[in-house]
Amino acid sequence: MVYSTVIRDRFRHPRFRGRIPEPQAAFEDVNPLCGDRIRIECRIVNGTLSDARHHGDSCAICAASADMLLEMVVGRATDEAAAVPAAAVIERLEAEIRPTRMRCVTLPISVLHSALSAVKAPPR
Repeated sequence: MVYSTVIRDRFRHPRFRGRIPEPQAAFEDVNPLCGDRIRIECRIVNGTLSDARHHGDSCAICAASADMLLEMVVGRATDEAAAVPAAAVIERLEAEIRPTRMRCVTLPISVLHSALSAVKAPPR
């Protein structure tokens, strides 16, 4: 499989890789079929995802997907961030993802969703 320029760039030069001290939301999961492990940590201010970082051991597609996903959601309300569809991430990766590699894209999405689902919305 030849990776797209976007996947190669995001894997080699991630913009959102790292950790957040004392995150308000965090979750980690593993794809047991391939061994990808990803953790996403979030800082939330007034119901908005103000910062997020990912780290773990994963393939290029999973790492690029996590990085692109976080670029797409930082600055959004947590409910909007949790609703980003896999198709939007795949489009931004500019790659044709085979069905056998789809979990590489969706693992970061499900990890973010799980992290944010534990956060209570601020009172209005």
